[in-house]
Amino acid sequence: MLVRGRSSSGLPAQVAERLAGAAGVPLGGEGTRDNLAQAAGALLGYATGVVTGTVYGLLHRRRPPLPVLVGGPLLGAAAMAGSDAPAVALRLTDPASWDVMSWVSDIVPHLAYGLTTAAVYQALG
Repeated sequence: MLVRGRSSSGLPAQVAERLAGAAGVPLGGEGTRDNLAQAAGALLGYATGVVTGTVYGLLHRRRPPLPVLVGGPLLGAAAMAGSDAPAVALRLTDPASWDVMSWVSDIVPHLAYGLTTAAVYQALG
């Protein structure tokens, strides 16, 4: 977003709205609904990252971590699946219809997350 100057995606907010609706949790009134959905969508993204990193750490508690160049892409792919799967399951997006730039826009930040998480885990271990 910073490099290309594009706005944030509305997809996380749509996922949050659908999940809240399915759970019977209201997302505020007319004036605050969009803002609350955006905040909930961002929190879902943070939760995906935290859970992915935690699972990685738990899997490698008793053995050495994977090399960063192996673990990083795996972590990135897991985080990408964790963020994209709910949107696909809710039929809010179809990755088969994405163009190259859409794929790059999804892969690059998740890969950066994975490499950073793997490097930090290895440095702390």
